[in-house]
Amino acid sequence: MTRSKSSRALDAYAAAAPGLEPVISAELAALGLKPHAQVGGVGFSGTIESVARANLWLRTASRVIVRVAAFRARAFHELERLARAVPWERFVSSGGAVRFRVTSRKSQLYHTGAIEQRFAEAIEHRLGKASTIEPAQPEDEDESTTPRAQLFVIRVVSDTFTVSADSSGALLHQRGYRQAVVKAPLRETLAAAMLIVSDWSGLTPLADPFCGSGTIPIEGALLARRMAPGFGRTFAFHSWPEAQPALWEKLCEKAASEMLPRSPVAIRGSDRDRGAIEAAIANAERAGVAADIEFSVRAMSAIEPLYQATGHVVTNPPYGVRVGEVAKLRDLYARFGQVLRAKFSGWELAIMSANPRLESELRLALIERLRTRNGGIPVRVLMASVPDVAAR
Repeated sequence: MTRSKSSRALDAYAAAAPGLEPVISAELAALGLKPHAQVGGVGFSGTIESVARANLWLRTASRVIVRVAAFRARAFHELERLARAVPWERFVSSGGAVRFRVTSRKSQLYHTGAIEQRFAEAIEHRLGKASTIEPAQPEDEDESTTPRAQLFVIRVVSDTFTVSADSSGALLHQRGYRQAVVKAPLRETLAAAMLIVSDWSGLTPLADPFCGSGTIPIEGALLARRMAPGFGRTFAFHSWPEAQPALWEKLCEKAASEMLPRSPVAIRGSDRDRGAIEAAIANAERAGVAADIEFSVRAMSAIEPLYQATGHVVTNPPYGVRVGEVAKLRDLYARFGQVLRAKFSGWELAIMSANPRLESELRLALIERLRTRNGGIPVRVLMASVPDVAAR
C-alpha cells in the first residue's frame, strides 16, 4: 500500500535559543508531539501536518527544520554521488529558487563554497532543471516575512554531512506586528518564554511596568486569547511539492475556532517613555490585541495593581551592560522592590536580569527559572513571590 504524501514520515526539530529547549519541549508535548533533545533544539517525528502545526503554534522556537539526509563523505567525488541521492524533490520544485547555509568543522571537506556548489549541482541533476541559487542570510539576521527561496542547512562535523530543509522561512519570532521598536527590543519568542516559565496561564492579571514597545503584554494577550502566533503567515513549507493547502486551511480554521474574542483578564503595560508607549499601541493594533491591553505613560513608581487582584508582573527592565550604568540603576531596582512590596503584595514576579548586583537590590527571594541570551548578552529569568502583607 502506497503512503500518501501527507503521511510520509518526517524527522524534524524546532531550533531554539540556548536554554529554551525545555520550554519548546513542553510546547511540542502540548501539541501531541513527542519531543526529544537534540543539539541546538528539540526533535520530533511526524508528518507534514506535524510540521505545519509546529509552525502555527510554537511560541518560543526560532524555526522548524526537517532532516533531509545524513551521510559521510571525505572526498568530493563521494559528496557528489551521495548528494544526488538526496530526495530534493520533496522540498523544492524543479526550477525553484534555493539557498544554502553551510558550516564545516573537523572535516576533510572544509571549503564551504565548494560544498555548496556540489549540492547545487546535485539539485540540478536530480530535478532536471537549473535552480536559482540565492545567498543565505546570517543565522541571526532577520529575513523577509515572505519566503522566496528554499533554505537548506548543511552541517559537516567530522566528515558527517547533515542536510536539513527549513520549513519556516522567516524566523518564527517575526509575528508581523512588531514594526515599531525602541532601544534594545525583546524578541517575541523570548517574551513568550518568560510568560510560560513564569507559569502565567492567561487567567490572572498581567502587568509590565517596563514594557518598551509592548512585546510582553502583546505576547500575553495572544496567549490569553489562545491566538496561534503563526496565524495568517506564509511559511516555506507551503511551497513544498507535497504540501496540501487544504490541510493548512483546516488547521487555521480550527485555530480560529479556538480563539477567544477578548482577553479574559486585565493586561497592563506601562513605560515612562511616551515614544515607547506609542510604538506599543501601534504594535498591539497590528497584532489585533489593542483592545485587550491598557497601555499608559507612567514612571515605574506610579504603577498600580489591577483591580486589587493578584496576578503576575513579568518584565524586562534595563540591566546595565556598560561600565557606569549599574551604579545608576541600583536605585531604580531598589525602588522597584519597594513598589512591588507596597502595591503588589501576593503577586508573582518574573524578571529578566543580566546582573546579580542589581537583582539583590530588589530584596526578594529570587529563583532562577531560565538561562539564555538576549541580544548576545547572557541573561536569566528569575521569579519571586512578593510577600503577602495581608497574610502575615
